[in-house]
Amino acid sequence: PNPNPMATRAFVSHRAAMASATGDTPAGKPRVVIAGAGVIGASTAYHLAANHGMKCTLYDQKGAGCAASGKAGGFLALDWCDGSPVGELARISFAMHEELAKTLSLDSYRRLTCEAVAVDERAVVAAGGVAKPGNKKLESVEWADIGAVASRPMGTEETIAQVHPKRLTEAFLAAANEKVGTEVVLGKVEGVVADEVTGEVTGVIVDGETVPADVVVVAMGPWTHHASTWAPGMPKVILGQKYHAVLMRPERVLTQAVFFQGLGDPEFYPRGDGDVYVCAYPDSPNVVDEEPGEVEVRPDAVQRLVDVAKAVSSEMKNAEVNGSQSCHLPITQDGMPVMGAVPGTDGLYVATGHSCWGILNSPASGAAMAELIATGSVTCVKNFDAFSPKRFAR
Repeated sequence: PNPNPMATRAFVSHRAAMASATGDTPAGKPRVVIAGAGVIGASTAYHLAANHGMKCTLYDQKGAGCAASGKAGGFLALDWCDGSPVGELARISFAMHEELAKTLSLDSYRRLTCEAVAVDERAVVAAGGVAKPGNKKLESVEWADIGAVASRPMGTEETIAQVHPKRLTEAFLAAANEKVGTEVVLGKVEGVVADEVTGEVTGVIVDGETVPADVVVVAMGPWTHHASTWAPGMPKVILGQKYHAVLMRPERVLTQAVFFQGLGDPEFYPRGDGDVYVCAYPDSPNVVDEEPGEVEVRPDAVQRLVDVAKAVSSEMKNAEVNGSQSCHLPITQDGMPVMGAVPGTDGLYVATGHSCWGILNSPASGAAMAELIATGSVTCVKNFDAFSPKRFAR
Protein backbone atom coordinates (compact mmCIF):
# COMPACT_ATOMS: atom_id res chain seq x y z
CA PRO A 1 0.00 0.00 0.00
CA ASN A 2 1.04 3.59 -0.58
CA PRO A 3 2.39 4.83 2.81
CA ASN A 4 1.64 8.42 1.85
CA PRO A 5 -1.73 8.76 0.11
CA MET A 6 -1.33 12.53 0.27
CA ALA A 7 1.45 12.28 -2.29
CA THR A 8 -0.99 11.21 -4.97
CA ARG A 9 -4.30 12.64 -3.76
CA ALA A 10 -3.86 15.96 -2.02
CA PHE A 11 -1.00 17.72 -3.80
CA VAL A 12 -2.66 19.75 -6.54
CA SER A 13 -1.50 22.61 -8.70
CA HIS A 14 -1.53 26.12 -7.31
CA ARG A 15 -4.32 27.33 -9.58
CA ALA A 16 -6.41 24.22 -8.89
CA ALA A 17 -6.09 24.94 -5.19
CA MET A 18 -7.24 28.53 -5.71
CA ALA A 19 -10.35 27.29 -7.50
CA SER A 20 -10.95 24.73 -4.76
CA ALA A 21 -10.57 27.27 -1.97
CA THR A 22 -13.09 29.61 -3.56
CA GLY A 23 -15.49 27.20 -5.17
CA ASP A 24 -15.75 24.00 -3.13
CA THR A 25 -16.28 25.37 0.38
CA PRO A 26 -19.78 24.43 1.63
CA ALA A 27 -22.22 27.28 2.09
CA GLY A 28 -21.86 28.91 5.48
CA LYS A 29 -18.36 27.50 6.04
CA PRO A 30 -15.39 29.89 6.05
CA ARG A 31 -12.59 29.48 3.52
CA VAL A 32 -9.69 28.34 5.71
CA VAL A 33 -6.02 28.52 4.68
CA ILE A 34 -3.21 27.16 6.82
CA ALA A 35 0.31 28.43 6.13
CA GLY A 36 2.55 25.47 6.88
CA ALA A 37 1.98 21.72 6.55
CA GLY A 38 3.95 20.65 9.60
CA VAL A 39 2.45 18.65 12.43
CA ILE A 40 0.67 21.62 14.07
CA GLY A 41 -0.95 22.75 10.82
CA ALA A 42 -1.77 19.15 9.92
CA SER A 43 -3.34 18.47 13.31
CA THR A 44 -5.41 21.64 13.03
CA ALA A 45 -6.57 20.58 9.57
CA TYR A 46 -7.45 17.09 10.81
CA HIS A 47 -9.47 18.33 13.77
CA LEU A 48 -11.26 20.91 11.63
CA ALA A 49 -12.33 18.02 9.39
CA ALA A 50 -13.01 15.39 12.04
CA ASN A 51 -14.66 17.56 14.71
CA HIS A 52 -16.28 20.34 12.69
CA GLY A 53 -16.67 19.09 9.11
CA MET A 54 -14.53 21.96 7.82
CA LYS A 55 -12.27 21.78 4.80
CA CYS A 56 -9.08 23.79 4.47
CA THR A 57 -6.13 24.28 2.15
CA LEU A 58 -2.59 24.06 3.49
CA TYR A 59 0.25 25.80 1.68
CA ASP A 60 3.84 24.73 2.21
CA GLN A 61 7.02 25.47 0.27
CA LYS A 62 8.25 21.87 0.29
CA GLY A 63 5.28 19.74 1.33
CA ALA A 64 4.03 17.90 4.39
CA GLY A 65 6.43 17.44 7.30
CA CYS A 66 9.45 18.74 5.41
CA ALA A 67 11.11 20.35 8.45
CA ALA A 68 11.12 19.43 12.17
CA SER A 69 7.75 17.69 11.83
CA GLY A 70 9.43 15.09 9.66
CA LYS A 71 12.81 15.00 11.37
CA ALA A 72 12.13 15.11 15.10
CA GLY A 73 12.48 12.16 17.45
CA GLY A 74 8.77 11.66 18.15
CA PHE A 75 9.36 11.10 21.88
CA LEU A 76 6.19 11.39 23.99
CA ALA A 77 6.06 11.89 27.77
CA LEU A 78 2.92 12.12 29.88
CA ASP A 79 4.15 14.17 32.83
CA TRP A 80 7.44 15.85 31.97
CA CYS A 81 5.70 19.20 31.48
CA ASP A 82 3.79 19.04 34.78
CA GLY A 83 4.05 22.21 36.82
CA SER A 84 4.26 24.40 33.72
CA PRO A 85 1.52 26.05 31.63
CA VAL A 86 2.07 23.27 29.08
CA GLY A 87 1.33 20.50 31.59
CA GLU A 88 -2.37 20.12 30.82
CA LEU A 89 -1.77 20.35 27.07
CA ALA A 90 0.82 17.56 27.31
CA ARG A 91 -1.36 15.24 29.39
CA ILE A 92 -4.33 15.65 27.07
CA SER A 93 -2.13 15.16 24.01
CA PHE A 94 -0.43 12.06 25.42
CA ALA A 95 -3.79 10.33 25.82
CA MET A 96 -4.92 11.51 22.39
CA HIS A 97 -1.85 9.97 20.73
CA GLU A 98 -2.94 6.45 21.69
CA GLU A 99 -6.44 7.01 20.34
CA LEU A 100 -5.13 8.64 17.17
CA ALA A 101 -2.78 5.71 16.59
CA LYS A 102 -5.84 3.46 16.44
CA THR A 103 -7.98 5.86 14.41
CA LEU A 104 -5.24 6.67 11.90
CA SER A 105 -3.69 3.16 11.86
CA LEU A 106 -0.26 4.38 12.95
CA ASP A 107 1.98 1.36 13.38
CA SER A 108 4.91 3.57 14.45
CA TYR A 109 3.21 4.35 17.78
CA ARG A 110 4.38 2.27 20.72
CA ARG A 111 5.00 2.47 24.45
CA LEU A 112 8.53 2.12 25.85
CA THR A 113 10.59 2.90 28.95
CA CYS A 114 13.08 5.68 29.58
CA GLU A 115 16.19 5.81 31.73
CA ALA A 116 18.71 8.49 32.66
CA VAL A 117 22.22 7.01 32.57
CA ALA A 118 25.30 8.71 34.01
CA VAL A 119 28.58 7.77 32.38
CA ASP A 120 32.21 8.01 33.40
CA GLU A 121 33.66 9.83 30.42
CA ARG A 122 37.20 8.58 31.06
CA ALA A 123 36.00 4.98 31.21
CA VAL A 124 34.09 5.43 27.97
CA VAL A 125 37.13 6.80 26.17
CA ALA A 126 39.35 4.04 27.55
CA ALA A 127 36.93 1.31 26.50
CA GLY A 128 36.95 2.34 22.85
CA GLY A 129 33.41 1.08 22.33
CA VAL A 130 34.09 -2.37 23.77
CA ALA A 131 32.56 -3.55 27.03
CA LYS A 132 35.02 -5.13 29.46
CA PRO A 133 34.84 -8.92 29.77
CA GLY A 134 32.34 -9.82 32.46
CA ASN A 135 31.03 -6.27 32.54
CA LYS A 136 27.46 -6.16 33.85
CA LYS A 137 24.86 -3.68 32.74
CA LEU A 138 23.12 -1.67 35.40
CA GLU A 139 20.04 -3.55 36.53
CA SER A 140 17.44 -1.27 34.94
CA VAL A 141 19.42 -0.41 31.81
CA GLU A 142 18.69 -2.34 28.63
CA TRP A 143 21.61 -1.61 26.33
CA ALA A 144 23.94 1.19 27.58
CA ASP A 145 26.81 -0.92 28.92
CA ILE A 146 30.03 1.09 28.54
CA GLY A 147 31.09 3.52 31.26
CA ALA A 148 27.64 3.56 32.86
CA VAL A 149 27.99 4.27 36.59
CA ALA A 150 24.46 5.12 37.70
CA SER A 151 20.92 5.30 36.39
CA ARG A 152 17.45 6.39 37.41
CA PRO A 153 14.07 5.72 35.79
CA MET A 154 12.50 8.61 33.87
CA GLY A 155 9.35 6.80 32.83
CA THR A 156 7.62 3.47 32.31
CA GLU A 157 5.36 2.22 29.55
CA GLU A 158 2.55 3.98 31.41
CA THR A 159 4.12 7.39 30.87
CA ILE A 160 6.43 7.12 27.83
CA ALA A 161 5.60 6.48 24.18
CA GLN A 162 6.78 7.40 20.71
CA VAL A 163 5.49 7.94 17.20
CA HIS A 164 7.16 8.61 13.86
CA PRO A 165 6.50 12.34 13.37
CA LYS A 166 6.38 12.42 9.58
CA ARG A 167 3.99 9.47 9.44
CA LEU A 168 1.78 11.18 12.01
CA THR A 169 1.78 14.41 9.99
CA GLU A 170 0.93 12.58 6.78
CA ALA A 171 -1.78 10.55 8.49
CA PHE A 172 -3.45 13.71 9.83
CA LEU A 173 -3.53 15.15 6.32
CA ALA A 174 -4.63 11.95 4.59
CA ALA A 175 -7.56 11.59 6.99
CA ALA A 176 -8.58 15.24 6.54
CA ASN A 177 -8.42 14.78 2.79
CA GLU A 178 -10.58 11.67 2.95
CA LYS A 179 -13.16 13.25 5.26
CA VAL A 180 -13.72 16.65 3.65
CA GLY A 181 -11.28 17.08 0.76
CA THR A 182 -8.59 19.06 2.58
CA GLU A 183 -5.65 19.71 0.27
CA VAL A 184 -1.95 20.39 0.60
CA VAL A 185 -0.48 22.67 -2.04
CA LEU A 186 3.13 23.53 -2.79
CA GLY A 187 3.53 27.28 -2.47
CA LYS A 188 5.13 29.98 -0.35
CA VAL A 189 2.77 32.13 1.70
CA GLU A 190 4.15 35.66 1.57
CA GLY A 191 1.54 37.75 3.35
CA VAL A 192 -2.01 38.22 4.56
CA VAL A 193 -4.63 40.46 2.91
CA ALA A 194 -7.11 42.23 5.20
CA ASP A 195 -9.91 44.70 4.62
CA GLU A 196 -8.61 48.19 5.37
CA VAL A 197 -11.89 49.26 7.00
CA THR A 198 -13.03 46.19 8.95
CA GLY A 199 -9.65 44.58 9.57
CA GLU A 200 -11.04 41.22 8.49
CA VAL A 201 -8.91 38.71 6.60
CA THR A 202 -9.82 38.48 2.91
CA GLY A 203 -6.97 36.38 1.58
CA VAL A 204 -3.34 35.34 1.54
CA ILE A 205 -0.57 36.03 -0.94
CA VAL A 206 0.94 32.82 -2.29
CA ASP A 207 3.84 33.05 -4.73
CA GLY A 208 2.79 36.59 -5.61
CA GLU A 209 -0.89 35.81 -6.18
CA THR A 210 -3.83 36.48 -3.87
CA VAL A 211 -5.84 33.46 -2.73
CA PRO A 212 -9.24 34.37 -1.18
CA ALA A 213 -9.62 33.27 2.44
CA ASP A 214 -11.77 34.09 5.46
CA VAL A 215 -9.48 32.41 8.00
CA VAL A 216 -5.69 32.17 7.91
CA VAL A 217 -3.64 30.12 10.37
CA VAL A 218 0.10 30.83 10.43
CA ALA A 219 1.76 27.58 11.49
CA MET A 220 5.18 27.90 9.88
CA GLY A 221 7.34 26.79 12.81
CA PRO A 222 10.45 28.96 13.17
CA TRP A 223 9.70 30.57 9.81
CA THR A 224 6.73 32.25 11.50
CA HIS A 225 9.27 34.92 12.42
CA HIS A 226 9.15 36.09 8.80
CA ALA A 227 5.40 36.63 9.18
CA SER A 228 5.93 39.13 12.01
CA THR A 229 5.21 42.06 9.66
CA TRP A 230 2.03 40.61 8.18
CA ALA A 231 -0.19 42.11 10.88
CA PRO A 232 0.41 44.36 13.91
CA GLY A 233 -0.56 41.68 16.44
CA MET A 234 1.73 38.94 15.12
CA PRO A 235 4.54 37.76 17.44
CA LYS A 236 7.68 39.70 16.61
CA VAL A 237 10.29 37.10 17.56
CA ILE A 238 10.18 33.37 16.79
CA LEU A 239 13.56 31.68 16.89
CA GLY A 240 14.79 28.31 15.72
CA GLN A 241 17.15 26.02 17.61
CA LYS A 242 19.02 23.71 15.28
CA TYR A 243 19.55 20.07 16.20
CA HIS A 244 21.36 17.38 14.26
CA ALA A 245 20.36 13.73 14.46
CA VAL A 246 21.47 10.38 13.10
CA LEU A 247 19.52 7.18 12.60
CA MET A 248 21.45 4.04 13.53
CA ARG A 249 20.33 0.43 13.40
CA PRO A 250 21.78 -2.16 15.81
CA GLU A 251 21.16 -5.88 15.40
CA ARG A 252 18.03 -5.96 17.57
CA VAL A 253 15.07 -3.66 18.20
CA LEU A 254 15.65 -1.73 21.43
CA THR A 255 12.81 -0.71 23.74
CA GLN A 256 14.37 1.80 26.13
CA ALA A 257 15.01 5.48 25.46
CA VAL A 258 18.12 6.79 27.23
CA PHE A 259 19.10 10.30 28.27
CA PHE A 260 22.81 10.24 29.02
CA GLN A 261 24.44 12.47 31.59
CA GLY A 262 27.96 13.18 30.38
CA LEU A 263 29.59 13.25 26.95
CA GLY A 264 27.42 16.25 26.07
CA ASP A 265 24.19 14.59 27.25
CA PRO A 266 23.13 12.75 24.07
CA GLU A 267 19.58 11.40 23.78
CA PHE A 268 18.68 8.04 22.22
CA TYR A 269 15.17 7.18 21.02
CA PRO A 270 14.83 3.60 19.71
CA ARG A 271 12.02 3.09 17.20
CA GLY A 272 9.91 0.04 16.51
CA ASP A 273 11.34 -0.33 13.00
CA GLY A 274 14.80 -0.96 14.47
CA ASP A 275 16.31 2.49 14.00
CA VAL A 276 17.70 4.40 16.97
CA TYR A 277 17.33 8.17 16.71
CA VAL A 278 20.34 9.92 18.28
CA CYS A 279 20.48 13.67 18.88
CA ALA A 280 22.48 16.17 20.96
CA TYR A 281 24.63 19.30 20.83
CA PRO A 282 22.07 21.92 19.72
CA ASP A 283 23.09 25.24 18.23
CA SER A 284 22.12 28.45 20.00
CA PRO A 285 18.62 29.74 19.11
CA ASN A 286 18.61 32.22 16.22
CA VAL A 287 16.37 33.68 13.57
CA VAL A 288 16.28 31.01 10.86
CA ASP A 289 17.68 32.09 7.51
CA GLU A 290 17.85 28.63 5.94
CA GLU A 291 14.96 27.69 3.66
CA PRO A 292 12.48 24.95 4.64
CA GLY A 293 13.58 21.59 3.30
CA GLU A 294 17.08 22.94 2.60
CA VAL A 295 18.57 22.96 6.09
CA GLU A 296 22.29 22.17 6.02
CA VAL A 297 23.46 18.94 7.62
CA ARG A 298 26.99 19.51 8.89
CA PRO A 299 29.27 16.45 8.54
CA ASP A 300 31.20 17.26 11.72
CA ALA A 301 28.00 17.35 13.78
CA VAL A 302 26.89 14.03 12.30
CA GLN A 303 30.22 12.38 12.99
CA ARG A 304 30.18 13.56 16.59
CA LEU A 305 26.83 11.87 17.11
CA VAL A 306 27.97 8.64 15.46
CA ASP A 307 31.11 8.58 17.57
CA VAL A 308 29.27 9.05 20.87
CA ALA A 309 26.68 6.42 19.92
CA LYS A 310 29.37 3.85 19.22
CA ALA A 311 31.21 4.76 22.42
CA VAL A 312 28.44 4.20 25.00
CA SER A 313 27.15 0.80 23.96
CA SER A 314 28.61 -2.39 22.58
CA GLU A 315 25.32 -2.93 20.74
CA MET A 316 25.72 0.42 18.96
CA LYS A 317 29.40 -0.19 18.15
CA ASN A 318 28.62 -1.93 14.86
CA ALA A 319 25.26 -0.33 14.22
CA GLU A 320 24.60 0.73 10.64
CA VAL A 321 24.15 4.47 10.04
CA ASN A 322 20.83 4.73 8.22
CA GLY A 323 20.67 8.49 7.78
CA SER A 324 21.50 11.93 9.10
CA GLN A 325 19.46 15.11 9.28
CA SER A 326 18.99 18.47 10.96
CA CYS A 327 16.05 20.70 11.79
CA HIS A 328 15.11 23.89 13.62
CA LEU A 329 12.78 23.68 16.64
CA PRO A 330 10.56 26.79 16.98
CA ILE A 331 11.02 28.78 20.19
CA THR A 332 9.22 31.86 21.50
CA GLN A 333 10.61 34.57 23.76
CA ASP A 334 9.15 32.98 26.89
CA GLY A 335 9.57 29.35 25.84
CA MET A 336 5.83 28.60 25.61
CA PRO A 337 3.80 27.91 22.46
CA VAL A 338 1.98 30.84 20.93
CA MET A 339 -1.50 29.86 19.77
CA GLY A 340 -4.71 31.73 19.21
CA ALA A 341 -6.33 34.65 17.45
CA VAL A 342 -3.99 37.45 16.41
CA PRO A 343 -5.26 40.69 17.97
CA GLY A 344 -6.33 43.41 15.55
CA THR A 345 -6.97 41.21 12.49
CA ASP A 346 -10.20 39.22 12.48
CA GLY A 347 -9.74 35.76 11.01
CA LEU A 348 -5.97 35.62 11.53
CA TYR A 349 -4.52 32.97 13.86
CA VAL A 350 -1.05 31.75 14.80
CA ALA A 351 0.13 28.38 16.13
CA THR A 352 3.84 27.73 16.68
CA GLY A 353 6.65 27.79 19.25
CA HIS A 354 6.25 24.28 20.69
CA SER A 355 10.05 23.76 20.90
CA CYS A 356 11.02 20.13 21.60
CA TRP A 357 7.44 19.16 22.50
CA GLY A 358 5.80 19.90 19.16
CA ILE A 359 5.08 16.28 18.26
CA LEU A 360 3.84 15.47 21.77
CA ASN A 361 1.53 18.47 21.97
CA SER A 362 0.27 18.45 18.40
CA PRO A 363 -3.01 16.57 19.03
CA ALA A 364 -4.46 18.88 21.70
CA SER A 365 -2.97 21.96 20.02
CA GLY A 366 -4.69 21.11 16.74
CA ALA A 367 -7.96 20.23 18.46
CA ALA A 368 -7.95 23.52 20.37
CA MET A 369 -7.09 25.61 17.33
CA ALA A 370 -9.83 23.90 15.31
CA GLU A 371 -12.37 24.49 18.07
CA LEU A 372 -11.37 28.15 18.33
CA ILE A 373 -11.73 28.66 14.57
CA ALA A 374 -15.05 26.80 14.35
CA THR A 375 -16.77 28.07 17.51
CA GLY A 376 -14.86 31.11 18.74
CA SER A 377 -13.81 29.55 22.04
CA VAL A 378 -11.82 26.62 23.43
CA THR A 379 -13.15 24.08 25.92
CA CYS A 380 -10.91 21.08 25.24
CA VAL A 381 -7.85 22.74 26.87
CA LYS A 382 -8.83 24.72 29.94
CA ASN A 383 -5.84 27.08 30.12
CA PHE A 384 -5.56 27.67 26.38
CA ASP A 385 -5.60 31.46 26.87
CA ALA A 386 -2.13 31.16 28.44
CA PHE A 387 -0.76 30.63 24.92
CA SER A 388 -2.46 33.66 23.34
CA PRO A 389 -0.32 35.97 21.19
CA LYS A 390 -1.84 38.82 23.19
CA ARG A 391 0.84 38.24 25.82
CA PHE A 392 3.48 39.64 23.49
CA ALA A 393 1.47 42.80 22.82
CA ARG A 394 1.34 43.90 26.47
